[in-house]
Amino acid sequence: MANISYQHLNPPVRILLGPGPSNVHPRVQQAMAAPMVGHLDPYFVKIMDDTVELLRYLFRTQNKLTFPISGTGSAGMEASFCNFLEPGDTVVIGVNGVFGERMVDNAARCGAEVIPVTAEWGNIVAPEAIESALKSRKKVKMLALVHAETSTGVMQPLAEASKLAKQYGALFMVDTVTSLAGQEVAVDDWGIDICYSGTQKCISCPPGLAPFTVNQKALDIMQARKAKGPSWYLDLGLLSAYWGTGRTYHHTAPVSMIYALHEALALIYEEGLEARIKRHQKNAAALTAGLEAMGMVMHAQAAYRLNSLNSVRIPAGADDVRVRQKLLNEYNVEIGGGLGPLKGKIWRIGLMGESSSESNVLFLLYALEKILVAERCDMELGAGVNAAITVFKKS
Repeated sequence: MANISYQHLNPPVRILLGPGPSNVHPRVQQAMAAPMVGHLDPYFVKIMDDTVELLRYLFRTQNKLTFPISGTGSAGMEASFCNFLEPGDTVVIGVNGVFGERMVDNAARCGAEVIPVTAEWGNIVAPEAIESALKSRKKVKMLALVHAETSTGVMQPLAEASKLAKQYGALFMVDTVTSLAGQEVAVDDWGIDICYSGTQKCISCPPGLAPFTVNQKALDIMQARKAKGPSWYLDLGLLSAYWGTGRTYHHTAPVSMIYALHEALALIYEEGLEARIKRHQKNAAALTAGLEAMGMVMHAQAAYRLNSLNSVRIPAGADDVRVRQKLLNEYNVEIGGGLGPLKGKIWRIGLMGESSSESNVLFLLYALEKILVAERCDMELGAGVNAAITVFKKS
């Protein structure tokens, strides 16, 4: 037998304030360790039913086909394109960050003609630019937008875009990976036809599932396809037979992950969606006040900033990587760096789900102040923490 050297599992306890994953509640961790049952066991079938009902509550929808896809949020993205787009279809996609770019790549792989509507990374995609793109073709099959652009911290407004999609006869598809359970998301009220998310952000469940919902209008269009979609694993027709009343075998569902999602959704239900969203708003406002009191500048367009993911420009004199490494090594706090053209220019600070708390905001500001003063950045020690405390006292 080969002499294999391996590390015993003993991960550090971190405060996860990056772009995801977020920290999980002890009840979610306990759920992961619950006894294994078969994926068609009567007990697990009841857990599936409960999970679907809780997801409908979270998405604010009555859509029959609402369930978690076995895969990360990117699987939700791919399912949203490969089931509804056919070669030659036209799709308009908003691109103001990494995940809009991924949408473009995904749709192109389905053989669709992609019309990207671009905006500067940090700004929203303007409704008038969306309408111009929808007008540019005789028939547009789908309009796709990222609600919460994780790479920039921008929250894309959806109400006017939804009206435009209906006006021009296009399906409206939305990525809510970084907004669901932390920002308002109302699938039915906002007229969203196809919507997906991820479990590891504001839901505060480990990564590995993609909450997904689709309305009957979109399913009717899918069923009228000329040929089967290119993905067997993400075929919504096959998946609906497993998650529907028939429970027809499709794949072995990740039982322990669905236990965890069930418990995370139960925690959200117990807190209440309105209270949860207000908690994210309050903590983001305190963080922003603290960072600005330290002389730092928020990056995302004012009035369209996420509460769940806060982007801030790196101050002059600070070394991006060194500061983040000090936060991790000396304080056990993770924040994210910039991506693409924003690499080395911004930090991305997540306040998502379990990670969105008053104590985390104050501790991060305290640690960041100490590190930046040591980096010889021009700021007053204590200004950020005091500004955040003022916000908390008012709320």
